[in-house]
Amino acid sequence: MRSAHQPTTARTGPATTDQMRAVVQDRYGSADMLRLDSIDRPEPAADQVLLRVAAAGLDRGTWHLMTGRPYLMRLVCGLRGPNRRVPGRDVAGTVVALGSAVTGFAVGDQVYGISQGSFAEYAVARADKLAHKPANVTFAQAAAVPVSALIALRALRDVGRIQAGQRVLITGASGGVGSYAVQLAVAFGAEVTGVAGTAKLDFVRSLGAAHVLDYTREDFADGAPGYDLILDIAGNPTLSRLRRALAPTGTAVIVGGEQGGDFSGGMNRQFRALALSPFIKQRLAMAIADERGSDLVTLAELIEAGSVTPSVDRTYPLDEAPTAMRHLEAGTVRGKAVITL
Repeated sequence: MRSAHQPTTARTGPATTDQMRAVVQDRYGSADMLRLDSIDRPEPAADQVLLRVAAAGLDRGTWHLMTGRPYLMRLVCGLRGPNRRVPGRDVAGTVVALGSAVTGFAVGDQVYGISQGSFAEYAVARADKLAHKPANVTFAQAAAVPVSALIALRALRDVGRIQAGQRVLITGASGGVGSYAVQLAVAFGAEVTGVAGTAKLDFVRSLGAAHVLDYTREDFADGAPGYDLILDIAGNPTLSRLRRALAPTGTAVIVGGEQGGDFSGGMNRQFRALALSPFIKQRLAMAIADERGSDLVTLAELIEAGSVTPSVDRTYPLDEAPTAMRHLEAGTVRGKAVITL
């Protein structure tokens, strides 16, 4: 009898002894830890598909997995180095093999979604974390969508309970998550104010924001109109600042923050928000990714309708993955950086 943990033979596809080029990492650290190598192609388990990768997006989560910071995440992802040697989660590509239990996809389908190790010529992905690629975008554009747009959609719709006509403030509006949050909030009928640095204000306007704030010169909490919903993606503002900017019964959803320390990454702020929320009229919440193929279908529909456009700052070949990661870390990327194969 086959063990529940033993991979199921794919219905079609290459043998595991076939080689592929992949970016690998054996230790936590800077982008210098990333190197190009030849490794075995993965083989899909029963609920997975094997993709010929056309493009792979970069996101802050992949950077955190590369550095091993905050340190708390190492309890799950590996103490000395990442459990998965090949980084990358955003993916767009073509199905080349199906696990025995997969339905809804066929060999040759063009798909996008969440994979395991997309910085490679081939990658496996769970079928329930994929959807058919929007027909009106390139593979590179599609690969810029999944991780960032999924969390933006969840934060606005499911956690923030956004409604048409609301005044919505989005911090980190020029980044991967923020660039989708602005477009989605506008698509939902909100009046959006985006917060970004001086050099990226025009980019945020181009996403559809009705108002922009330069965080180097303005404090979003000073003279705030009383936002109905705040999506806090960057900067780790204190809870008191968020509350000062909120309407009396407004909602603040904390998505992340990149200045929270090496141990916890600022998660203590999210936990304090959850503890405080039941005792005040304002609602303080946090958004955690829930990666579902059904939401990728929703995003594909919005993209095909022209309501959302993936923002690709620049593409890089596979062997320049370290350079792409350095640009992401430097904060110079508008929207998303993408690796193309």
